[in-house]
Amino acid sequence: MAKVLKRSKKTRKNVAEGVVHITATLNNTHVVVADKDGNVLTWATGGSSGFKGAREATPYAAQITSENAVNKAKTLHGLEKAVIYVKGIGAGREQAIRGVISAGVDLLAIFDVTPVPHNGCRKKKTRSL
Repeated sequence: MAKVLKRSKKTRKNVAEGVVHITATLNNTHVVVADKDGNVLTWATGGSSGFKGAREATPYAAQITSENAVNKAKTLHGLEKAVIYVKGIGAGREQAIRGVISAGVDLLAIFDVTPVPHNGCRKKKTRSL
């Protein structure tokens, strides 16, 4: 007989202070809300917020995405304050930060962690159309 594994019920942590990671690529925006130890509480992307295709890359989609992720963290885990880490060069960088503010979370700090090469690897050749 096959043994049936029981899934444990998810516990809802009460997290007053958290970390919001915003990754703004050229095609989409990812927002991940974690606690101070780095354990993911909630997340949202442009596609999960109802945008498809090229509309995922718009600043408006980034704002809605960050509002969705932070509101989910507020209702489920009681998030009140957050530190924001922004990575990437996408169009939704600033709007995603505004979305976190409009969701009603107090900001403690904003860090830009976009990776910048210090002339390490050779760049790709330019694309010809």
